Order: sequence, then C-alpha cells, then structure tokens
Amino acid sequence: QVQLTESGGGSVQAGGSLRLSCAASGYIYSMGCMAWFRQVPGKVREGVAVAYPGGSTTLFTDSVKGRFTISRDSAENTLYLQMNSLQPEGTAKYYCAANLRGRNCGALPVDWNYWGQGTQVAVSS
Repeated sequence: QVQLTESGGGSVQAGGSLRLSCAASGYIYSMGCMAWFRQVPGKVREGVAVAYPGGSTTLFTDSVKGRFTISRDSAENTLYLQMNSLQPEGTAKYYCAANLRGRNCGALPVDWNYWGQGTQVAVSS
C-alpha cells in the first residue's frame, strides 16, 4: 500500500500563488506516476497534471498552462504543484494520486490506484 498526504492548500486572492505538496509513504518502491487532480462539488474529478518516474511531466488541462507547474522530488518521495496567477475557477479540492509501476497514467480518476484525502484551495476575486 501507498499512503499519500497533501498539504499547502488555503485561501488566496485572485492573482496569488500556492504550492501544494504530496508526501508519499508506505510501499513507495512500487510507485510509478504521480499526479494532481481537482474536484468541485457536484462535478467530475479533473486531472490537472502528471509526473512520470523518469522526470517528465504533462498537463492534463490547458486551462492551467503557463500558470501551474508539477514537479517531483524522488529522493524525498514528494510531489509538488506550484500554482501561480490563481483565478476563482481554480477553487477546488486538490487531490494527489499515484499509480503502481507499469500502469497507464491517464487523465481519468479510474486510471489511478492510490489517492490522498485532498487539500482545499479557495481563490477569491
């Protein structure tokens, strides 16, 4: 099993920045990709970005392009999401996800093995 713990959420004004962290523990040697998702009440959980074991990254949504950056510190088993120029539509609960090695790392929640409890981000206008 892999446990994921997010931190760094909070309330900011539009234009502000936050940095989310996700610490992984447990059977981390089985981990492959890690990703960030977000969800607004009543809506489907949306993929934000993924970080692959080799270090490459991909955005799942163009709406954060140029503003959000995903990164991974494999030595510390920690995933980050730097969020700049936040807008009110960025208000959501942000979740960290991880997959077993060799599993497809797609943009759909069903593609992922492990989830954190989430951290809330609120952006006011």
